[in-house]
Amino acid sequence: QAPTGVGKTLSTIYPSLKAMVEGHGEKLFYLTAKTITRSVAEDAFSILRKESGLYFNTVTITAKEKLCIMDKPDCNPQACPRAKGHYDRVNDAVYEIIQEVDGITRDKVLEYAERFKICPFEFCLDISNWVDGIICDYNYVFDPHVYLRRFFGEGAGREQYLFLIDEAHNLLERGREMYSAQLYKEDFLTLKKTVKAFSPRMEKLLDKCNRELLFLKRECGDWCIVEEIDAFVQALLRLSPCMEDYLENHDDSPVRREILDFYFEISHFLQIYELLDQKYVVYTKLDEDGRFLLRLFNVDPSTNLKECLQRSVSSVLFSATLLPIRYYKKLLGGEAEDYEVYAKSVFSPEKKGLFLAEDVTSRYTRRSDREYDKIANYIHQTVSQRHGNYMVFFPSHVFLQQVYERYLRCYAVKDDTECLVQTEHMDEAEREAFLQRFEGNPGMNLSDIIHMEIEVEEESSLVGFCVLGGIFSEGIDLKEDSLIGALIVGTGLPQVCTEREIIRGYFEENGENGFDYAYRYPGMNKVLQAAGRVIRTADDVGIVALLDDRFLTPGYRRLFPREWEQFE
Repeated sequence: QAPTGVGKTLSTIYPSLKAMVEGHGEKLFYLTAKTITRSVAEDAFSILRKESGLYFNTVTITAKEKLCIMDKPDCNPQACPRAKGHYDRVNDAVYEIIQEVDGITRDKVLEYAERFKICPFEFCLDISNWVDGIICDYNYVFDPHVYLRRFFGEGAGREQYLFLIDEAHNLLERGREMYSAQLYKEDFLTLKKTVKAFSPRMEKLLDKCNRELLFLKRECGDWCIVEEIDAFVQALLRLSPCMEDYLENHDDSPVRREILDFYFEISHFLQIYELLDQKYVVYTKLDEDGRFLLRLFNVDPSTNLKECLQRSVSSVLFSATLLPIRYYKKLLGGEAEDYEVYAKSVFSPEKKGLFLAEDVTSRYTRRSDREYDKIANYIHQTVSQRHGNYMVFFPSHVFLQQVYERYLRCYAVKDDTECLVQTEHMDEAEREAFLQRFEGNPGMNLSDIIHMEIEVEEESSLVGFCVLGGIFSEGIDLKEDSLIGALIVGTGLPQVCTEREIIRGYFEENGENGFDYAYRYPGMNKVLQAAGRVIRTADDVGIVALLDDRFLTPGYRRLFPREWEQFE
C-alpha cells in the first residue's frame, strides 16, 4: 500500500523492467480494473521512453465491444466486412504497427485496423504476441472464460510472466463475480417454449431442469443456503450435449441465437460447479420481480485467484487502499511468506486538513430532513470559506438528491456555487465532461484552507455531488487546484442484502469478524479512495471532511492510515 499520488505505477514498473533485463521475466502484464488507470500505465511507459531512452513496446487491450465497428459484435464474415479476409491482411498490419509505434494504444489499434480493413480486437490480440508488455483488464488473466489462452491456456508455452496488479482492492469483488455463476428457473421455461417446435428432446430436458428448480423453489423462502444440487446438475449435464448437438447441426435455425446464448450460460455454470469447495456457498433466492435464482457464490476467491497468480514468476499487487493489508492478502491469494509493504507518504501532513464531524450521520435509522439540512450546511460552511473545486460523496443517489436539493435551494446562490451532479448510467462522454469542469482553478494559501480564515473572493466555486464508490471516487487524477476538498458523507457500508449477509455468516463461521469482512472493510475502502482524490502531488493543498460520527469510534479509527493521525 502507498498513498495516492506518490508514484506507485512507476515504482512498480521500473524494478520490473530491471528484473526483465536481468533475465527474471520475459513479458510484463499490467492489470487494471478500470479504463482510466490503463491510461496511467500508458503515460508511465511513455515517460520512461522519452526521458530515459526505454525501448519497450506495449499494447493496451481493449474490450471487443469498445473496438468493434458493428453496432453489436458479429464475427461472421457474411455480417462483418472486417472479418472477411481478415487473416489475409492482419500479418502486414501487425508488422507495420510494431515497426512504427512503441506504445500501442486503443486509438492506434483503431487507426491501423481502419487502414488495413481488419478486425481491431483480433488485431490487438495478435499484436500482444510481439510486444514486451501488455496493459489490460483483470479479466485477461483471471476470468475463466476471457483469459488469454495464447499465453495461459493448455499447451501454451510456460514463459516467465510478471504481473503488476493496479488498484488491487478491486480484485476481491471482481474475483467473487468471475468465479461465481447463476441460473434462473424462468429462463428454462422461456427457452422450453421457444424450442418446442424445433427440438422435442431439448424441450423435454429443459422441462426436467425446470422441475428440479421447482423442487428447490418450494424449499426456499426469500432465500436459503442449499446443501445439495446434484439432481439439478445431472439434468444440466444431459441438457448441455443436446444443445451442443443441435447447434452443430442447425446453422440456419431461427432459434439458434437463443439456444446459443443459454448454452453459454449453462456451460459457465457447469464450469464453476467443478470448482466448488468449502470457499463457496450455494444459495437460492426469490428476486423482487418473482424470478427464482440458483447461485454458486465464491465467497472467498483466494484459491482461484492464487491459481491464476501462479501463472507468473512474480506478482505485485498495489493500491492506495489495502487496509487492513492482511485482510486483502488473505482473500487475494497471498501466502504467509509474501512481502507486505506499507509505503510512508512523502506528502507534508501540513498540506492536508482532516476534519471529523461528530453531530451528523448517514445511519438509516437517523436519516431525516434534519440530517440532510445539517449536511447541506456543512457543505456551505466549507465552500464559503474558500472558493475552489470540491466533491461531496454520498452513500446513494437518493441520499445525494436529498442534500443536493437543499443545498441548491438554501446556499448555492449565497456561496456563488456551480453544482454538478453525478447521474446514474453516465456514458464516457458525460464522465469526461464532468471531470473537465474541475480543471484550472486559481491557487490558494495553505493557512487559509487549513484554518478556514479567508475572506470570500470574487470567484465562483464548483461542487460536484457524487456517489461514494462510484466512477468519480477512485482512479481520477485531479492535481493541484483542480480539487481542493472532499466531503465524505457516511462510512461507505454496502447495503444489507443477501450476499452481504452470506459473506458475514461465512466468515463468522470461520472465526473472523463477519461484520468487518462483509461491511466495514469494503466501506472504509470506499472512504479512503474518495479521500485520496484531494492530495495528488507534493504541491497540492486541500481538506478532507468525514461527515459521520461513526468515524470517531475505535472500530473505524483503527482503520485510519498513518497519515490520518492528526485531525480536527
